[in-house]
Amino acid sequence: MLPSPAGRGVEGESRFNRVEGFAMTTVSRVLATDAALDLIAKLKARHGPLMFHQSGGCCDGSSPMCYPDGDLLVGNSDVRLGEIGGCPFYMSAAQYEYWKHTELTIDVVPGRGGMFSLEGSEGVRFLTRSRLFGDEEQAALEAQLKDQSHA
Repeated sequence: MLPSPAGRGVEGESRFNRVEGFAMTTVSRVLATDAALDLIAKLKARHGPLMFHQSGGCCDGSSPMCYPDGDLLVGNSDVRLGEIGGCPFYMSAAQYEYWKHTELTIDVVPGRGGMFSLEGSEGVRFLTRSRLFGDEEQAALEAQLKDQSHA
């Protein structure tokens, strides 16, 4: 088993927010481990507000890239998946179509980070781990999208 994402239970367990044993209808598309949250806090203290974009495999492979907030322009071809450590997390719409059935957990591992990503000089790099949503989670996500389109 992989390390548990911060406050989220053991990998493979439902990631639903629970209230008195009942699942709420919110499911997170992107989470972060404690190690990732610690690194994000360190980078925020040094660089100010940050943002993430899941690289699609060009220069730095398919790593989650960390930038000072606003340094990477996002537009209609990007999807905001959520936030980690108070930082927005995006990926391209085309990549989202491929990954929309998965939960992403951002972790930190030893090694050289992406040359454009802020953690590059820290001796560690951000890494995306993924797992498919279960049927119950997928139904909750579809309900969330329906609610958002009616708002």
